[in-house]
Amino acid sequence: MLSNLMYVTVYVTDQDRALAFYTEGLGLEKRIDFPGPDGRFLTVSVPDGPVQIILWPHATAAGQPGDPDPQASPGPLVLESDDLRKDVEILRRRGVVFEQSAPEDYPFGVRIEAVDPDGNRVSLRQQRKP
Repeated sequence: MLSNLMYVTVYVTDQDRALAFYTEGLGLEKRIDFPGPDGRFLTVSVPDGPVQIILWPHATAAGQPGDPDPQASPGPLVLESDDLRKDVEILRRRGVVFEQSAPEDYPFGVRIEAVDPDGNRVSLRQQRKP
């Protein structure tokens, strides 16, 4: 039986540039960096997180065609924050670009969308406390 989500893949055109964005910008940590037979296997994750993000080189897939309304669906990654408004200010100082000027309130909590160097959207969320 399936028991765990191990990886999610984000397609990038430049792994080193993506690694800098996800580590220096978003504050994730590099977990695996292995020059495998099919290409460099590079992952990042939240510290001690069980799921790793594969930064996979695939130039034609990076910047995948967007949805007709990109605001209607999450990015390929959804990262959770305990204090999103505070974290957004920290991330902006690190050079992270956001699609909105400020986090927006929704029935489920608070949300804002960042964009990585390849145009992949990264949803940052804070769940509403009951």
